[in-house]
Amino acid sequence: MQMRTRLEALIDEMLDGQIMLDEAVAEFEKLYIQKALARHKEHLSRTAATLGIHRNTLSKRVANYRTQERSLTAARTKTRPGSGKSATRRAR
Repeated sequence: MQMRTRLEALIDEMLDGQIMLDEAVAEFEKLYIQKALARHKEHLSRTAATLGIHRNTLSKRVANYRTQERSLTAARTKTRPGSGKSATRRAR
């Protein structure tokens, strides 16, 4: 299957799921960068060259993704659903 055909199928799914354009673009970019970093074993300069962006731009985006991940993790572990208690409290 050609890339365009696969992308069109994915876009149809996203439209059916009511995914907004800005969310779709942001998620695509993040995943694209993550995959490129993995291919280059987290080497920023080589990854940036492959992506056609400056190393500093890549570094800022990666830092932003990590900050977002930390915020999400903190929000998830702050409270347990239904208990109203902190997830970090130990059971007695």
